[in-house]
Amino acid sequence: MRILHIITSLYTGGAEVLIVNLVPRFQALGHEVGVVVFNGDQTPLMERLEKECPNCKVYKLGASFYNPWYIFKLVRIIRNYDVIHTHNSSPQLYAAIANVFCNKRMVTTEHNTSNRKRGNWLLTILDKWMYTKYDKVICISDQAEVNLRQHLNVETSDKSRIITIYNGIDIQKIREATPIEDLKSNRFLIIMVAAYRPQKDQATLVRAMTMLPHDQYEAWLVGDGECQDVVEKLIKRLEAEDYVKILGVRTDVPRILKTADVVVMSTHYEGLSLSNIEGMAAGKPFVASDVEGIQEVTKGYGILVPHEDAEALAKTIQQLHDDQDYYHQVADKCYERAQQFDIHDMVNNYNNVYLSLF
Repeated sequence: MRILHIITSLYTGGAEVLIVNLVPRFQALGHEVGVVVFNGDQTPLMERLEKECPNCKVYKLGASFYNPWYIFKLVRIIRNYDVIHTHNSSPQLYAAIANVFCNKRMVTTEHNTSNRKRGNWLLTILDKWMYTKYDKVICISDQAEVNLRQHLNVETSDKSRIITIYNGIDIQKIREATPIEDLKSNRFLIIMVAAYRPQKDQATLVRAMTMLPHDQYEAWLVGDGECQDVVEKLIKRLEAEDYVKILGVRTDVPRILKTADVVVMSTHYEGLSLSNIEGMAAGKPFVASDVEGIQEVTKGYGILVPHEDAEALAKTIQQLHDDQDYYHQVADKCYERAQQFDIHDMVNNYNNVYLSLF
């Protein structure tokens, strides 16, 4: 089977990591896989894809995320594949339009519980048309499916067309990774791996760090994105440069997570955070904002703190530092939860979706 994944870019992000993880596994199942990226900038994830999957055809359409001319390019590319699988808003729409001229089987993955389009009546009308053009709509969490059904007003219909398949990670790879000892200081280390996007909330973690003894605690922020400059300015304004470090994009995230003492995801909303599950798989306590998409995976295993509550986050981090019994209790529960999200299960479920289309 010839499968084409379409995404905005291969910058840092859960959907982007997912693509790079999926391609070699689908190739191992005997499929021919291609990837379209709207913004074809060379990134660490792009380099990893090209290195690990030299037989994967990568189509780089340009330097923009939202160029309508991509629709015409997509028509020519889509014709060469059996299944078209889109990720993120503009690929979802542009591919749906392009496929009007190609009539291929269409799948999309809904990666969040919300987005900036919802609430806009005109875009909602467009969404309702767009989603009807997909044979399968895969949501990455139960809450993401509930919210999408409410958005499209299809709560009681399309039961087999709109489904949930949880994201998965390579648990063994993360568990067996080795810490980066030469980077770590003697301070208690908090890691947040996330793109700098409006959806994320690195700012609350930065503020929480200012409430902890600066000689005992340190945070590393891993990722890139459009809001990085805002976070850097906040760190500078709060004079937190010594204990809040910007690491940028890293290709050794499993080793970064193993180096951490605590993994944090401060965010406004999620679909189902890969960083969440990866942090748990590293055998570290996971602390996150009490918001949709995070609650579904974390509640009862990791620790949820009120949204945008820096003081509560700081107190939680300090408790994990001070109480080793509590620390290990949370870490063990997190690892137990991570084992329920193995990437092999996700690949099998996706493959079954593709096969069901014919």
